[in-house]
Amino acid sequence: MSSVISLNNVTKTYKHKGKKNTVVDNVSFEIEQGHIYGLIGPNGAGKTTIMKMIGGLAMPTDGEISLFGKKGEKELDKVRDRISFMIEMPIIEGGMTAKQNMEFIRYIRGVADDKRIDEMLEFVGLGDTDDKPVKRFSLGMKQRLGIGMALLPDPDVLVLDEPVNGLDPEGIAYVRHILKRLGVEDKKTILISSHLLTELYELCTDFIIINEGKLVEKLSKEEMIEHARNYVSLKTDRISETAAFIEKKLLIKDFKVREKEELRLYEGIDDIVKLSKAITDAGFIITRLCEEGESLEEYYLEKTGKTVE
Repeated sequence: MSSVISLNNVTKTYKHKGKKNTVVDNVSFEIEQGHIYGLIGPNGAGKTTIMKMIGGLAMPTDGEISLFGKKGEKELDKVRDRISFMIEMPIIEGGMTAKQNMEFIRYIRGVADDKRIDEMLEFVGLGDTDDKPVKRFSLGMKQRLGIGMALLPDPDVLVLDEPVNGLDPEGIAYVRHILKRLGVEDKKTILISSHLLTELYELCTDFIIINEGKLVEKLSKEEMIEHARNYVSLKTDRISETAAFIEKKLLIKDFKVREKEELRLYEGIDDIVKLSKAITDAGFIITRLCEEGESLEEYYLEKTGKTVE
């Protein structure tokens, strides 16, 4: 599988009042054709800066970016026509209709086939907006229009920065449906950032974890599932006493006390029947006992050293 985007030891440092602020620190990764990548990280991790450097809106302080195997700014500018970007909010004119906004993009991107405007508006669910000005659109409709504008030139790659930010559940589901269809049916390569990790887990084939400007890990969904730890979720009528019992009597050391009075046991879980009997024989009433696996959010928090209380 060929690489369409490659970052090699890329660093971005800004200077302000004589002080240096490194927002991307020696990051390297490759994005392969036909995959959907989730770029994961908290606010200020460097996600948007990485996307801006890929799009030519910011220049690396150090390191090298290649697109479709091309390097150097002149060559990169030529092949960026094969990529569409929606970084931060889509750039749309509120006084114009969706179709007029699309017509403007068709002109500046040099799209010859004007039939694609209606096709893309239908694709993103805006085919019936007619003469309604965009300023009267909901946030979800504006986001979908932004995706439609990005799709108009039929790019090989989509780079989307927080495309579901601020949307209600219905809007999020609609955008997820669009992006899944693009990835699965049209085989588009997509790089998408979001702080909604559950949504990324539903959508993405691969994940790139960024924290404080550094690359923490790059892995496929299958690798994430394999690396994420299984555990037994346990609730009883006296959770604090149960925790003391399993540590002192059952000699289980690797466990966590979670919110909502839950214990998560990461060892001693091979024989769940034996575990259940020992807890019950000790006089505790079990209200929950089942084997589960860590979510993408939990895996991310563990890899970045963060915690959720």
